[in-house]
Amino acid sequence: MTDFNKECLNALLNKEKFDEFMRTQLEEGLDQLLESELTAFLGYDPYAREGWNSGNSRNGSYFRQVKTQFGPIKVQVPRDRKGEFHQHTLPAYGQHTDTLESTVIQLYSHGVTTREISDLIEKMYGSYYSAGTVSNITNQVA
Repeated sequence: MTDFNKECLNALLNKEKFDEFMRTQLEEGLDQLLESELTAFLGYDPYAREGWNSGNSRNGSYFRQVKTQFGPIKVQVPRDRKGEFHQHTLPAYGQHTDTLESTVIQLYSHGVTTREISDLIEKMYGSYYSAGTVSNITNQVA
């Protein structure tokens, strides 16, 4: 059994541990995916000799916080020197996943009030949605 499997089994016994496990795995996976996306865009691996004097190179990164069903995660988004790289993994300016929105829509369609939905989202996911935000989400669907 691999270390990943052992960690996953241990995390399944406790919801808080499971959420933390999923957050860390999601952060690491997204960071690697974004770095791979930049590598494909530039056409060479980090620190590769082909990248020297190529006209464009890696230029650090910035952090984005995204709210997920497992809690907020901090994703490191790489960038290039010329500013031509536009990642396609995360939606532009998105701060939360569609899971929360679909949960809001499902609850609203079953007759739960916007204030009750706001309270439930905060208790379940740790994300604060005002009653007005919940109303705006449901208005987009209706």
